[in-house]
Amino acid sequence: MLGRMHRFHVVDAFTDQPFRGNPAAVLVLDGPYDDAWAQRVAAEFNLSETAFVRPVTADGADYELRWFTPRTEVDLCGHATLAAAHVLVEHGAGGPFRFTSRSGVLTVTVRDGMLWLDFPANPPYAKEVPDGLLAALGGEPVWAGFSDVGDYFVVYPDEAAVRALVPDLAAVERCTVRGVTVTAPADAAQSHDFVSRLFAPAVGVPEAPVTGSAHTALGPYWAGRLGRTRLEAVQCSARGGRLTVELPGDAPGRVRIGGKAVTVSEGTLRH
Repeated sequence: MLGRMHRFHVVDAFTDQPFRGNPAAVLVLDGPYDDAWAQRVAAEFNLSETAFVRPVTADGADYELRWFTPRTEVDLCGHATLAAAHVLVEHGAGGPFRFTSRSGVLTVTVRDGMLWLDFPANPPYAKEVPDGLLAALGGEPVWAGFSDVGDYFVVYPDEAAVRALVPDLAAVERCTVRGVTVTAPADAAQSHDFVSRLFAPAVGVPEAPVTGSAHTALGPYWAGRLGRTRLEAVQCSARGGRLTVELPGDAPGRVRIGGKAVTVSEGTLRH
């Protein structure tokens, strides 16, 4: 017997060009679904995250939002949240969008030609990193710590050092960390303020193309270092992406992350 068919959308987030930024699959569902099925769907798409959206009326939210990597469900994902809001906009919803999630209620608004995520800030703090992690990353970092987004946080002296990293991903995975964000100040005369990369082989993402959730740590860190509350960021993966980060004075403890998105494919998926 044929199962139900669900519409899916593949969206490149934090870019306005197809085949750049970070791709996410988005399914907008009209009712409950099985967790094991959702995990199989995420494995089938084999993207860094697949987002599942369904209408709710609870906790001050309009939608429930969950994110699955090919291996597991995660607590927070920025680019797939941006992608989910983009799909809703394309189908006539006006926002703001209020999503209930594992990380509380997340809001996405439309402003200045971008979609803006409103996420809890997760500033990094000093913490001893697992044995072997820095060697697995390579280079010569100047500081290392941890962020409550769930990733270790490693700072390098300059943009060139971050771009040149060729980490031993098998060794990173053996360190039993969810992920590790590496970052550095931008080179002089660049239009952006800082760069980053993120490696998460333990959850099936060797290198994330662009990671909104990592900027809940990157934003507070670089705002403190550079003395500004609005910053331009580049995640310098092979696909690359650009984000604008704001530390709002009217909402301490929050980070606003702005970006664009473009739908690259749509279709139907059997339940």
